[in-house]
Amino acid sequence: MARTDRLMRLMDTLRRLPQPVTAARLAEESGVSLRQLYRDIATLRAGGALIDGAAGVGYTLTEDTSLPPQSFSRLEIEALALAQSGLEQIGDTALIEAGRTAIARIVATLPDAQARQAMHTVLRSWRRQDQRPPVAIDLALLREACWQEFSLQISYRDMQERVTNREIWPLGMSYGEDTLLLLAHCRLRQDFRHFHVSRIETMTRGTESFRPKRVSLLRDYVAGRRNRTASGAQG
Repeated sequence: MARTDRLMRLMDTLRRLPQPVTAARLAEESGVSLRQLYRDIATLRAGGALIDGAAGVGYTLTEDTSLPPQSFSRLEIEALALAQSGLEQIGDTALIEAGRTAIARIVATLPDAQARQAMHTVLRSWRRQDQRPPVAIDLALLREACWQEFSLQISYRDMQERVTNREIWPLGMSYGEDTLLLLAHCRLRQDFRHFHVSRIETMTRGTESFRPKRVSLLRDYVAGRRNRTASGAQG
């Protein structure tokens, strides 16, 4: 395979696969040896691509300088605006402001005709008034813990009103109509748990890092759900 084609295939793989991507997976997808893969990563970095990570950890494409500025179709513009309007109803002020800022930056780079379309979208998101219980903890710290993969110490009040102290590895947050859930690996129970964020009474940064275990933990969680679903179907 020609060198240029090989590097383009590697970039396409980095864009397509959930990140971080292991060197072994990248080498398999690109059809090269690990030694060649490491050389190709170095070549892409030298060419301006910002690729975080290292051997044994995995790689993440954080900035892709090879793609030209993109324009959007009318429907794509509507989809972006619709997604942003949905943020207005979840009650997370920082997330709402981030969505507004992102849309403003996108609109600022569009050609005049598309910028006008973005100012006059016709699709709207509507749900009943948010009924989520108030959240007492710092959501910014919770998001940071998920992103940076460090543990949290929490005191949690369960559905029976019992309060326990635990250390958790936070994996992801899910916004529902009437609740905000946190998926985490509970170090006390040594298993995955869904925590109602409104029932977390206190939260501080823990001492453990679970990097780079997050991807494998999520794979185990998904596999466990599939197994339970299959067992239920058989029963």
